[in-house]
Amino acid sequence: MKNLLILLTAFLLNSCMGIPENIKVVDSMDASQYLGTWYEIARLDHSFERDLEKVTATYSLRDDGGIKVINRGFNSKTNEWKEAEGKAYFVDPPNSDKTNTGKLKVSFFGPFYGAYNIMVLDKPYYNYVMISGPNKSYLWILSRTPQLTYPIKQHLITQAKELGFDTEKLIQVIQSSEIINYKAGPHVNK
Repeated sequence: MKNLLILLTAFLLNSCMGIPENIKVVDSMDASQYLGTWYEIARLDHSFERDLEKVTATYSLRDDGGIKVINRGFNSKTNEWKEAEGKAYFVDPPNSDKTNTGKLKVSFFGPFYGAYNIMVLDKPYYNYVMISGPNKSYLWILSRTPQLTYPIKQHLITQAKELGFDTEKLIQVIQSSEIINYKAGPHVNK
């Protein structure tokens, strides 16, 4: 019975740390460039973020070499801010050039970790990112600005759909009551 419990626990922890089928994480990223505040542009729904607007994720270095994570959002139904503090660590050893792969583990609940897989990262500028969890029911699009231009946002959504994410269920996160209508530039009319 004890061996079965250990096996089941290992299976559950491993299933929370996986990478979805046919997904690849970025092979090289500079953790220091990734630090700072990111705005949530779109996400698949989950209970821990339900009804939240103005969602941000702020990353900073921890003394132990990990990354401190502060997720914050406003619940317009309860008229309250919700905040969660967590920690994240790179899963793979650093690359020879001191960069990391985009595979992290993140925890908001004690010793339990979940997968944080960076699939797309705007390099070298780090202006937007697309992240999955351990399976395709977790997806986030983040940006350094509260709104992402339509061509970029649409490209990321199309890419997520091609990878098998249910983009019809994406929640477009409200960051402000002011909506900016970006005009498509000449680069879109090719």
